[in-house]
Amino acid sequence: MPDPDLVQRVAASTGLSSAEAARVVDDVLAFHRETVEDYVRRRHAHLQTYGAKNPEIFATVAAELRGRLVAAPDLSERQLRRIVYG
Repeated sequence: MPDPDLVQRVAASTGLSSAEAARVVDDVLAFHRETVEDYVRRRHAHLQTYGAKNPEIFATVAAELRGRLVAAPDLSERQLRRIVYG
């Protein structure tokens, strides 16, 4: 169960019920719990699905990681490749 004060704040500011607000808070927290490795693999697969090539993918993912709420460390293209391919 997420922080009740946060749930109430979300409910009050959005007009959602407490149960709906709790689900929203849980979804946001789950998104931010994703490890860097899982994020890199997920984004690589997603971008590859739409035809992007590795140099473009790794540049995009590196830029996205720098902008995350809880910023990941700067990772080189080599480090990103190792996360994806082992």
